[in-house]
Amino acid sequence: MRSVVIPARNEAGTIGRVVANSEADEVVVIDASTDETGEVAAQAGAQVYREEELLPQFGPVLGKGDAMWRALSVVRGDVVVYVDADSSDFGPHFVERLAEPIESGRALFVKGHYRRPFRLGETVADEGGGRVTELTAKPLLAAFYPELSVIRQPLAGEVAAARGLLVRLPFSTGYSVEIAMLIDAWKEVGIEAIAQADLEVRQNRHQALSALRPMADAVLAAVTDRLVREGRLEAEPSGLVERPPLASVTS
Repeated sequence: MRSVVIPARNEAGTIGRVVANSEADEVVVIDASTDETGEVAAQAGAQVYREEELLPQFGPVLGKGDAMWRALSVVRGDVVVYVDADSSDFGPHFVERLAEPIESGRALFVKGHYRRPFRLGETVADEGGGRVTELTAKPLLAAFYPELSVIRQPLAGEVAAARGLLVRLPFSTGYSVEIAMLIDAWKEVGIEAIAQADLEVRQNRHQALSALRPMADAVLAAVTDRLVREGRLEAEPSGLVERPPLASVTS
C-alpha cells in the first residue's frame, strides 16, 4: 500500500494540483495553514489533518520535520512518499518515480532530484534555484559524508521510504529534517539501499536571502550535531529538537 504525505502551510494555490496528481492508496495533507489550503485539499480528495491534532502529547508542532513525523501516526501504507505542497508544475510522475524503487524491492529510501530554474519576474534562468543546497548542504556532505555526495538534491522535499525504515529513524524538526533524514537513513541501511528519482523540473517560489539564512543554519546544525555524536567534532550540541523514532513511542 502506498501513502502520500503532504505537509502544507498556506499553499491554497498549488495544493489542489499536488493532491490530484498524487497516485496513491491514500493522500494525507498535514495542514498548518491560515488560508483555504485544507479545504482545497479535501475537495481534491485528500484526507486532511490539522498538524496540532496529531500526537498532541508532544506539545506544539515545531515545523515541517515535526509534521512529517506526526503523519506517520495516521498513514497506513508500507511505502510512504513525502512531497512538498508548493510545486507549481507537479505531475503524476513525481509520486510514481519516487515510489517505484521501493515497490520493486530495489531500495528502502529514495531521494528526488530535478532541475530547478531560477525565476525573477518574467526572466527565467535554467539553473540557480536551491542556493542553500549548493552553498551549504553539498559542501558539508562532501567534507564529512562523502558517500552521500552522489545525492543530487540532498534537501529535496520529495522523498520516499519504506515505513519500516521511517519508524526507526529520529526526525529533526524544522528545516533540518531533510539532511538529517538522509544521513540517518544512510547510517541505518547503507548507500546500496538508497536510490534517486529523476523528477525532471521542479518550480516553486524563491526565498529572499534573509529567509535562507535560517535554513542554512538548520542544515549546518543537523550535520554538526551528528558529528558531535560520532565523536568527530568537539562542540556543544546545537539545541535542535529531534523527535524519537516512532517505533519507540508507539511500542
